[in-house]
Amino acid sequence: MIVETDFCIIGGGITAAMVAEKVSELKPGTSIVVVEAGSRIFDVENRMKYRQRNLDYGENAWPGDFIDDQAAAGIISRTMAVGGSALHWGGVTNRFSEEDLTLRSRYGLAVDWPLTWADLETHYCEAERRLGVSAELGAYAEDHPSQPYPMAPMPLSYNLIVLKEWADKSGILFNGTPQAKNTRPYGGRAQCQRCNTCEICPTGARYSPDFTFKQLLAANKVALHDQTLVRKLVKSPDGKRIESAQAVSRVRNGEAVEYRAKTFVLASGYAWSPHLLLLSDAANSSGLVGRYMTGHAFIGGQIELDAKLYPGMNEQHSLISRRFFRCAADVPFVRHDLRVWESSAGRDPRLKDAAGTLLLGDAALADWRGRTARGATRVRAYYDVHPSVDSTLTLDPSKKNRYGDPLPVIKHVLDEQTQSRKAASHDHIVGVFNLLAKANNGRLLNVSEGNYLDHPSGGCRMGSDPKTSVCDSYGRTHDHENLFVAGSPTLPTGGCTNATLTFVALALRSAERIASA
Repeated sequence: MIVETDFCIIGGGITAAMVAEKVSELKPGTSIVVVEAGSRIFDVENRMKYRQRNLDYGENAWPGDFIDDQAAAGIISRTMAVGGSALHWGGVTNRFSEEDLTLRSRYGLAVDWPLTWADLETHYCEAERRLGVSAELGAYAEDHPSQPYPMAPMPLSYNLIVLKEWADKSGILFNGTPQAKNTRPYGGRAQCQRCNTCEICPTGARYSPDFTFKQLLAANKVALHDQTLVRKLVKSPDGKRIESAQAVSRVRNGEAVEYRAKTFVLASGYAWSPHLLLLSDAANSSGLVGRYMTGHAFIGGQIELDAKLYPGMNEQHSLISRRFFRCAADVPFVRHDLRVWESSAGRDPRLKDAAGTLLLGDAALADWRGRTARGATRVRAYYDVHPSVDSTLTLDPSKKNRYGDPLPVIKHVLDEQTQSRKAASHDHIVGVFNLLAKANNGRLLNVSEGNYLDHPSGGCRMGSDPKTSVCDSYGRTHDHENLFVAGSPTLPTGGCTNATLTFVALALRSAERIASA
């Protein structure tokens, strides 16, 4: 089977949805085919049922959102479906800051991004509009957007109001976390009911890419070929272009499908985009495909404080401080966000005490009251770490899918400067946690450090020099004039806060160049 189209977008996640939507607007009447290995899960009418079974039995709230033999070692989500990981993301839409783009020129660390903050900030505003972000102006003027947020912020629960009053006493200022959740009907989706199950939103209030794809399909702006795995990109004889994408249908008995397009867009995320390039021996004259895999590290803790809290009030919502996004050039480098949630840790009712004594009736109630006399909060900091060239995605010949393709292995390795300051970063963040605790006669109960990098990205880093990067700032690969990489794989560094909004902003910026390719 041969499919000819103007634009072939490989991948069906949030960046693919944004690129498809914007290109269809900029190039009306053009033909766009989106190819996704997983299934389309267009069943919002069933999500209340999935939510309830998840609450009652702990069942997977997204049945069918993965492919049995298409997994990578070292990934934190194996979702493969139309909508990708953003089917069940929490909806947090923090921005990076200008410092992320200028690490080399400011601090002599890592590398500068090949675009300006003003340029990226414009596309942050666009991303917030397209996703539908509800937010308030933050406590620090440096972070204020140049355009108003689309919606008023999500109201703080009673618990978060109390925790904000407590946290602000430390001199570190907080505000509610920006979210892609509707505080009024928006984008054809309902208003959030704060039902506390954002990973399986039963109302559609939290943005999910399947809504965008359904709108595009209804308007006949795209064709969606799901359950179709692209296995290889085929180069032209001179190597300057991609001529076709060789795929296989997972539902038509493995039928071969060949996609021929004027422009190809690889929007398969940080794992599967470099994986396909390595399988195809494409876009890799620099030798950097699958290198500089990045993300951010994190440290968390629990704090007990003098406050009467009532856990269970929209626990997904949180406070954020951006105070530590900026680091003076003349002090030891550390950058991080700071998040605060309500916590029920150690405060749920129980039938046995610490000694194993059975608790019933009044004894159980007295025990519960005694353990909830003080409140508790969960705190966490994502902190800025930088990848080594040896932070890699490679092909594992010992593990293959049913078609014989070797599967990826991801191994994160931090550069020497990051490793050398790890202890100091840890001490600084724990010191901040203690500062928060002391503000209201609190006590830091415990601290834990993550053993992986969150919001992973990289593997096709952008840059101006073809010798040290895979693509330019728009995601156009240096080696092939009609091949673009969109979103997370292009990041040179992983920032110090949730990265989804940044992936989307970069993809929207790329879409402008893709449309004119």
